[in-house]
Amino acid sequence: MEKHVQIFLNRLSFASITIATLTLLLLYLHTPETCFDPSDPNPKPHTRFPKSTCDFNHRSYTSLEKRNHRLWSTKTWANAVSSYSSLFKTLEAGNYVANHSRVLIVSAGPGQSAQALKELGVEDVTAVELVDSPPLVSRADPHNLPFFDDIFDLGFGIYLDRALFPGRYVGQLERTVRSGGVCVVAVEECGVDEVDEIVKLFKKSRFVDAKNVILAGERRTRIVMRVENPS
Repeated sequence: MEKHVQIFLNRLSFASITIATLTLLLLYLHTPETCFDPSDPNPKPHTRFPKSTCDFNHRSYTSLEKRNHRLWSTKTWANAVSSYSSLFKTLEAGNYVANHSRVLIVSAGPGQSAQALKELGVEDVTAVELVDSPPLVSRADPHNLPFFDDIFDLGFGIYLDRALFPGRYVGQLERTVRSGGVCVVAVEECGVDEVDEIVKLFKKSRFVDAKNVILAGERRTRIVMRVENPS
């Protein structure tokens, strides 16, 4: 019985090899339709491409200015900027931010928060995200910020709750904000117990206050921490 099975498998293998060989031979002998530069009387093989490639129509290039204008003119963008403006106005009223402040925004997305600060008159705004969105947002890892220590007056972490390593995320904010400055983070709307857990992530800051807000259409809780020199 085993001998018959072996003979069958051998025949099957031979048939498969024969079919594969014939297929390769047909592909080699068949010359596909190609296109090439009509001004070249003797096109070389490496200049010949499948006709479908030549017929492909590329998308028209859209300039950065046009893309930004299209994005910034939407109602969604305007509403998001307005919500961040409301947040920053309350921080301004608390003397946490002013026109001369140096502000860092982490997890800035496409930059609505940066736009809101600029419209309020804050001139020195640095916004970063994993993917850049020029001219408002540059690329940087929130867990490894490429900035010196103690250079910002305010650090704003918009999506702490979505960070892969929340402790590292908070540590980088604290590192880059000077003593006496503030770190502001926003998380999904939560209660007192959750706020207490978030406050524990900060190693050299004291809790100031927490408030539920609407940011970019989402219900969030923003937490303010005052950075202090370690004793």
